[in-house]
Amino acid sequence: MDKRILGKSKLEVSAIGLGCMTIGRDYSTDSKAQAIKIIRKAYEQGITMFDTAELYGGGGRNESLVGEALKPIRDDVVIATKCGVKFQFGHMLIDSSPKKIRRAVEGSLKRLQTDRIDLYYTHRVDPKVPIETVAETMAQLHTEGKILNWGISEPSMETLRKANAVFPVTAIESEYNMMWREPEEEILPMLEEMGIGLVPYRPLARGFLTDAAEGIRPVPAVCTR
Repeated sequence: MDKRILGKSKLEVSAIGLGCMTIGRDYSTDSKAQAIKIIRKAYEQGITMFDTAELYGGGGRNESLVGEALKPIRDDVVIATKCGVKFQFGHMLIDSSPKKIRRAVEGSLKRLQTDRIDLYYTHRVDPKVPIETVAETMAQLHTEGKILNWGISEPSMETLRKANAVFPVTAIESEYNMMWREPEEEILPMLEEMGIGLVPYRPLARGFLTDAAEGIRPVPAVCTR
């Protein structure tokens, strides 16, 4: 498996990562066992980057599953997770306040059974909280050793510039595939200029670029350096 360095950081990841959002989605005993088997098989195939989020599975269940699966090989893998989003009555609620981020990171650390998160994203940009405040909070968590790198999912380029000026951003998440190539117009050139990595999601366009409608989707990590 080829490796990539995300942006200007020293974070080395496999060229293809495993997005774990839908793995073990019903969280039954059989499903959980199969999910753990899949995650460990991915590692055996050379995948070292595993992506989850506080939101996935509700109540952090996906993080707990990923943490259990990766515990025996924790020092050999990169764990990415996200904070700041929850669904309530069908509506997405975004909260990236410092208090929420700190509460979220402690929960994620516990569920993932680890003492640090390799790449910690804000799941969406919170319009109520200045991105500079979010960046300062992430910088503090980095100093405390709780996160090693941070990123933003779906930021505007103006937001990214403001955040990066406070505390360097390692990577962003953005949809990018053969059916959705908009990042090539502005995002990729900007990331190249700033030395920030891109971790595309939906690389197979929700399965439209495969012969199957469902299944586990790989998440490639693109180096911008």
